[in-house]
Amino acid sequence: MAKKVAQASAMPDPKKIKSIGILTGGGDCPGLNAVIKGLVRAATGTYGWNVTGIEDGFDGLLTMKGCNLSSSDMSGLQLRGGTILGTSNRGNPLMYPVKENGRRYLKDVTGDIIANIRKMGLDVLVAVGGDGTMKIAQALYEKGVPVVGVPKTIDNDLDVTDVTFGFNSAVTIATDALDRLHTTAESHHRLLVLEVMGRDCGWIALEAGIAGGADVILIPEIPFDLNTVCEHILARKKRGKRFSIVIVAEGAYPEGGRKVYEQEPGADGAPGRLGGIGRWVAEKIGLLAKMETRVTVLGHIQRGGTPTTYDRILAMRFGVEAAHLIARGKFGYMVCLRGRDIEAAGIKDAVRRLKRVDPDGQMVRTAEALGASMGRPA
Repeated sequence: MAKKVAQASAMPDPKKIKSIGILTGGGDCPGLNAVIKGLVRAATGTYGWNVTGIEDGFDGLLTMKGCNLSSSDMSGLQLRGGTILGTSNRGNPLMYPVKENGRRYLKDVTGDIIANIRKMGLDVLVAVGGDGTMKIAQALYEKGVPVVGVPKTIDNDLDVTDVTFGFNSAVTIATDALDRLHTTAESHHRLLVLEVMGRDCGWIALEAGIAGGADVILIPEIPFDLNTVCEHILARKKRGKRFSIVIVAEGAYPEGGRKVYEQEPGADGAPGRLGGIGRWVAEKIGLLAKMETRVTVLGHIQRGGTPTTYDRILAMRFGVEAAHLIARGKFGYMVCLRGRDIEAAGIKDAVRRLKRVDPDGQMVRTAEALGASMGRPA
């Protein structure tokens, strides 16, 4: 009880707020600049606050690197991909790599960040990011920092929000790649495999696979049976279909197997770097189905470029609503989309679990009804 009282007393009176800070953490994605525009325009125009842009995610709070953001700076910003503030997915202040007395270890440096927030004169911090960023934001809130969250991830894996901005752009890019691969696969009678992002959740692969007419869709939530995949492709060949398209999320893996890494997870808890499942699948299927195969790894192309119209609008709405949350004193909350409305949910609730694809849900059933194999026996 004492902790809750101390935390509440540390929260500012919304009527006395003068200056807020915004940072973008984790991997970049289309729509980040649109969020910044929405927040700055609402914060300065509606409430008269000063807005400081924190550079390079939470690293910028350790080095106190920031810049003033004015309404005039925001002109046309919703068109630009990436983030004008820069970002980092390596500087977790809860486990920050430091070197002291010739020894390297991980240290909780949130105390330094809290002190620097005060030195920079920030009354509130707006954190824009995915699961990792929101976990850090929640930790700072529990230590007395007034925080408001904005959900961002191309993986669409944050709970309590129907959609995160960046996801629609990533799916659109992956679908366009499938459209282009389709024509060359048909021309050369090949098996083409497209590897897309999706460490733990297969939303990009699933939705792009449906939209782009993939013949096989492999996602982390459904460990796949290689023989089932090959049988599906061979059945297509018997029907006169001399080509096939496979889309596979980077975190997909075979039954009884494991995920494929370019860089294995570290002993210090580092998550490792996924990559290679597309090539593995292509080689195995190519041998079993006796087809010529090619692999395309979409990689960071999914993160770059101009956001779609949907993501621009959603991101700006998120930014504006984040300012309104601050004005209402809703600290420790994250804006979210529910249906067609922007609402608020506790950051703690958003990071409690990942929003994963339901293997027996409507989207998976739709893909299978359309003729795609999810890699599981019928």
